[in-house]
Amino acid sequence: MAVLIPDWPTPDNIHTAISTRSGGQSAPPWNSLNLAFHVGDHPKAVEQNWRLLSEHLLSEKIRLPSSPQLLDQVHGTTIVSAESDGVTRTADGCYTNQSGRVCTVMTADCLPILICNHAGTEVAAVHAGWRGLAAGIVDQAINQFHSNTSELIVYLGPAISQPHFEVGVEVLEAFIDSADQQNVRRNIENCFVKTDLEHWQADIYGLAKIALHRLGVTQVYGDDFCTYADAKRFYSYRRDGQTGRMASLIWIS
Repeated sequence: MAVLIPDWPTPDNIHTAISTRSGGQSAPPWNSLNLAFHVGDHPKAVEQNWRLLSEHLLSEKIRLPSSPQLLDQVHGTTIVSAESDGVTRTADGCYTNQSGRVCTVMTADCLPILICNHAGTEVAAVHAGWRGLAAGIVDQAINQFHSNTSELIVYLGPAISQPHFEVGVEVLEAFIDSADQQNVRRNIENCFVKTDLEHWQADIYGLAKIALHRLGVTQVYGDDFCTYADAKRFYSYRRDGQTGRMASLIWIS
């Protein structure tokens, strides 16, 4: 099983993990480590995949302290408090300042954003598709934190890269309309490369960074991922249609 352990300067009591698609029990087209119950996969296979992920993390000396907070993600801007009661909540992000509660989001092209503070007392996980980004989900997530934005650290996980993320004019207009300053509008326009009269390639990583920097969050980390191009490691809804989901997790010990 291949699990990504993000390389970013978090406090010792902050733990993060991002699953890939390999090492699970799901049959095609969800093969193999699908962790989402809502994509048509057999529930028992998904449950087994969660057990396998937990066992693998234990082998890496990382213990999941409780049931992850699963979300019914709707491409909105709602952030909920992460709980450990096994209840799936409707939201596109979760936050906690309690130890032992696992913030979790599912993705297969959208951007997973993991956030913590320097003190290791607050964490959040955010599902950021273009609709959520344009509507302000980054603002909503950062507003959950009691720490000053200068004390926050962010990790951007695997998402679709700009060359493979072609969008229509409505996407560009949604971001332009959300910009409250001329310089922000220019930065947003730089995240779109025109391919023809009606289509652009959008940089979802760049758009998230603009939102974070506008709020004063400058410590932003991540790796050079593309869920669409890397079919061996990652699920991609745009590439495959019916497919599985990766999980991005963060918690306080």
